[in-house]
Amino acid sequence: MPADVRAPHFVRSFERGLAVIRSFDAEHPARTLSEVARACGLTRAAARRLLLTLVDLGYVRFDGRLFRLTPRVLELGYAYLAGFTLPQIAAPHLEQLVAELRESSSLCVLDGDDVVYVARVPARRIMSETITVGTRFPALVTSVGRAIVAHLADEQIDARLTRAELRPLTGRTITSPDALRAELGRVRRQGYALVDQELEEGLRSVAAPVRDRHGAVVAAVNLAVHAGRASVASVRRELLPHLLATVARIEADLRGTEAARAVSSGTAPSG
Repeated sequence: MPADVRAPHFVRSFERGLAVIRSFDAEHPARTLSEVARACGLTRAAARRLLLTLVDLGYVRFDGRLFRLTPRVLELGYAYLAGFTLPQIAAPHLEQLVAELRESSSLCVLDGDDVVYVARVPARRIMSETITVGTRFPALVTSVGRAIVAHLADEQIDARLTRAELRPLTGRTITSPDALRAELGRVRRQGYALVDQELEEGLRSVAAPVRDRHGAVVAAVNLAVHAGRASVASVRRELLPHLLATVARIEADLRGTEAARAVSSGTAPSG
């Protein structure tokens, strides 16, 4: 829904409070009042009220000049993860995959136009060690994002391509909507996505979708490798089969868990 057209129930002050929290990130762990106001498009007075409210609630601390998030903000994400069993189901399978291949693996879900990392097992030698649970990237430039988006309805894909800001993050990034639409079609047909140094120079990533017991794509699992260690051909030949086998095991466990929940809740089909 556009920012200038909101439903009657919409609480704009709540939206602004969340924007203040999101203004802090790895590159900006501490901000002044003016920086928060500028990042959120707020007046200094409005930003100050929101920040001090967050201080009172324990989500932000203030040293007299700089504001910083406190560990309590983790509670906000934990409430989601606590009721979301997929990361718990996937974690041991990701650990086994990484132990076998010595390459990093992650489980991601789609959130708006981004993918969010909800489980991750890093290899010690991977370049991007800054990626952690909660990290977000634009979905269309990542293998996990393409593995999920490719299985959306055609009209949903068209809407995403229409509003997407396709910026060249590297010299290899696909920035043409038509080329990206064709790539998503290829991903849908072949059942996996391979992104070659489009998000970050020197980083190749292959991902496959994870389906629930109804066949709907709910997440994706990837393997990330340094381009100097694995060619595109070797990623397909040597890593992809292990990835697909891992996803199959995750899906089997997920189906079993979902079926058990349905039986215990009385929602499983009879007969």
